[in-house]
This record gives sequence, C-alpha cells and structure tokens, in this order.
Amino acid sequence: MKVVLYPNFSKKNALAATLRCCDILNDLGIEVFAAETYREELSAKTFVKFGAKKDTIGSCDVMIAIGGDGTILKASEYASAYFTPLLGINTGRLGFMASMELDELENLSKLKTGDYKIEKRMMIDASLIRDEKVVMTHTALNDVVVARPYSKITDFTVSTAGMVVSSIRADGIIFATPTGSTAYALAAGGPILEPETECIQLTPICPHSLSARTMVFTASRIMEVRHSASEDDVYFSVDGRANCGMKRNDKLVIKRSAKKLMLIDIKGCSFFEAVNNKLMNTIK
Repeated sequence: MKVVLYPNFSKKNALAATLRCCDILNDLGIEVFAAETYREELSAKTFVKFGAKKDTIGSCDVMIAIGGDGTILKASEYASAYFTPLLGINTGRLGFMASMELDELENLSKLKTGDYKIEKRMMIDASLIRDEKVVMTHTALNDVVVARPYSKITDFTVSTAGMVVSSIRADGIIFATPTGSTAYALAAGGPILEPETECIQLTPICPHSLSARTMVFTASRIMEVRHSASEDDVYFSVDGRANCGMKRNDKLVIKRSAKKLMLIDIKGCSFFEAVNNKLMNTIK
C-alpha cells in the first residue's frame, strides 16, 4: 500500500503530526511518499520517497492532508483529479472536513485493514465564457464566489435554460456544493445541507433586499451568471483561490463537475456529530 502526504507546515503542530504519521505508516508496512518540496522537513525519515507532486499523488492509494480545512481544499484539487481517496488530519482551528485530530493518529492502522468508509462528495465546475469561447474552467469542492472588491454593490443575473431565476443586487453571490454549505455560504445565511446530497446552493452576499434568500437547485441545473458593473473589477474565486477577472460581457457557467472527491471517514463519525461538536462549539 502507498500513501502520499500533503502537509501544511505553516499550521501549528503540522510538522510534528507529519513526522508521527511517517513513523506510524512505516511501522504498518505502508510506503510513504511526499512531494519534493517537503524533502528538507522530512529528511530525517529516510524511508520517505520523494517525487513530483502529480507523480506521487497519481501513483498512491491514499492521500493524507495534514492541516486545516484550507489544506484539505487544496489537496482535494489533486485527489479528485487522480481519483485518490483523501484523508484529512486536523492541525488547524476547525478542521470540519478532517476525519482525525492530533490525538487520534492511531486510527491510521485502519488504512491497512480497510476499516473505513469513503464519502463521495459532489464538486462543481465554473467556466468563464468570453466571446462565446471557454477561457478557463476551475473545479470547486466548496464554492464559487462572484463579487467585487471592497464590498461594492452590483447587479447580478442568474439564469438557467434561458430563464432568469434571480436578479440580485448584492455584494456578491455564492454557488456552493452541499460540502460548501457549512463554509462561506453558512456565514452568509445559507442552510446546512447533508454533504452526500447532490444540489447547487445559491446564496446572496449582503443583498440589498429584504426578500433575497438562498435558493437550492437540482444538481443537473446549469447556471449562468452575468453582472452589470461597468468597471472590470468583478471577479470569481474557486474555493478561496484562483481569483479570475470577469468582464461585463462575460458569462460564468456553473454546473456539476464530472469529478468527485472521495473523502475518507476513518472513525465513522456522522456529519451531524461534526456539526454539533465543531460548528456549534465555535458559536458558543
């Protein structure tokens, strides 16, 4: 069995957790891989094999992200591309998508026995159309956000199958997956959705209206977004990264992605336990 590590050493305790993971995995007889960029920090673990990030991820059975939710989001981009199951170990603040905490590393033995389940998480594609051509496409596990900087209010039009479903004057709009419903969309007033459902959630950001509310669409819907801003300062971001400019005549197309993230649940914790133990506790 081969496992590739994806740590975020800027997080407190991430290096110590990674070194401990290396030892546990090696004791289990599991081959440990890491990207070349981590060679210095992991040089003491002579059994770790290093290589190009894409090569190591593509050749391994499991990918382990060590950090916070942001680390798991970044790792999901690679894991989904290579159909590699992803396990999250939390060394950040919330770690809502992580299956393990620092004091639970002994559960890594379940990777060898197969005593875990895999949740298939829906993802969405955001394609920028300019002059009737696809300029770029990015895939999100959590959300796609369309907005202007400095909280400038803008008119957004969302349509599907040639029908306008919403005209929103707001700071921006969020297209979230069920996984992303507990992230930015939740902070913007959207509902919590079970992560293994399949739908697209549309939530306005600070709408200039008393009636603007979240809308939930079937996953098969293809959504199109346009804006009315005269300046070229509207952008869209994908999982908090890949900020891309969106001109007035551009169109952003949001749809269910062919990719899915295979997220490992190694402890058998339910989604509702995570909501109560992590989200509710942070509110108190």
